[in-house]
Amino acid sequence: MKIAIVGAGIIGVTTAYELARDGHEVTVLEQRNAAAEDASFAAAGLLAPVLPTPWSLPGMAPAPRLLGAQSTVRLGPGFGRADVSWLWQWKRLARRGPGPATALERLAQYSLERTLQIASEHELDFEASPGRLLLLRTEQDRTALQPALQCLRDAGVAVQEIDAAAAQKLEPGLCPETPLAGAISLPGAAAGNCRLFAQLLRQGTQAGGVHFAFGTRVERLSTSPTGVVLAGEATPQRFDAVVLCAGMASAALLPAFGLRLPMTAVHGYSISAPLREDTHAPQASVVDVQQQISITRLGLRVRVAGGAELGSADAEHHAPTLARLYRTLNDWFPGGAQLSTGVQAWRGARTMLPDGAPVIGASGVPGLWLNTGHGTGGFALASGSARAIADLVAQRNPAVDLDGLGMRRFG
Repeated sequence: MKIAIVGAGIIGVTTAYELARDGHEVTVLEQRNAAAEDASFAAAGLLAPVLPTPWSLPGMAPAPRLLGAQSTVRLGPGFGRADVSWLWQWKRLARRGPGPATALERLAQYSLERTLQIASEHELDFEASPGRLLLLRTEQDRTALQPALQCLRDAGVAVQEIDAAAAQKLEPGLCPETPLAGAISLPGAAAGNCRLFAQLLRQGTQAGGVHFAFGTRVERLSTSPTGVVLAGEATPQRFDAVVLCAGMASAALLPAFGLRLPMTAVHGYSISAPLREDTHAPQASVVDVQQQISITRLGLRVRVAGGAELGSADAEHHAPTLARLYRTLNDWFPGGAQLSTGVQAWRGARTMLPDGAPVIGASGVPGLWLNTGHGTGGFALASGSARAIADLVAQRNPAVDLDGLGMRRFG
């Protein structure tokens, strides 16, 4: 089949890889001038497990605080009625229980296996590191995390509750002066450089025959014939199928068919700094459960990621949120990163549905497929979602069960 993919972030690139691997003729259409320039650019880099990832699913972490200096979600400039409605749905679902949590974690575990398999097969060095610690400042943090931990156990994930001394042995750079009530060790977890993985995979797929059309914006979709209409062109480009992998741009293309996805962009922040002192820096990744901030070693850099902001895509960086990232890094790994020069601050959108699960599968419109809405778990879910969509296009049953994700969520 001749297939168009809209979007060249981590979801689009992995989807292109899997469809091309199945023998399809694949074209990737991307409005930016390179792969992984939006949500994948400086993401946290956390792979499975996905449930303890900050802002992964409603109810899987301490409830978001909306007001005050310690707020974990912010209503920024440009937020509107749709954002408020989305946040209300998010909080309502958080009170209902785990929802698609177990199904999402199983997809994440499947995706991790697929990511590592691809990296091994093609010798992709994407600065991967094994293991993760969830740092608990108080016993209340431990209590708030129990729903996520139970879902992890239900999904067969190894979970080890350890004390502060054991955590210090696993991450010797942890500051002993910062209060630590204990930690959750996830020995099977992994992290890596999302953008680097996407770029390496893009290079390989492009060399293998996948066509990437950068600087190309899809204005609308066509069903007669199946295809896309590009900005500045009057007639559609014909394809046998189209897969939407473009976040909020995907949602914008659907209303013409009477389809609406209740997605919004939850903007997050990261700072990436050069490694200063190995023994004072994280060896893998940690998550401050209370602050909903991750700190990850990526090769010779340290990346701190967190924050949740509803509002305009082009809003200026929120200085207090960035200050909280720096403060959390200094709490746990003082002196581990060089913060005087070479620091990159980034704000990016994470396209999410209120229940936190992505949409993977047929849209109901002939020839139109969806692989979008992965939120903070984009990297963690990408390879598994891509393999699943390729199987569905080929009319095969995916190796992972997608039924628990609640696929039919069109408004």
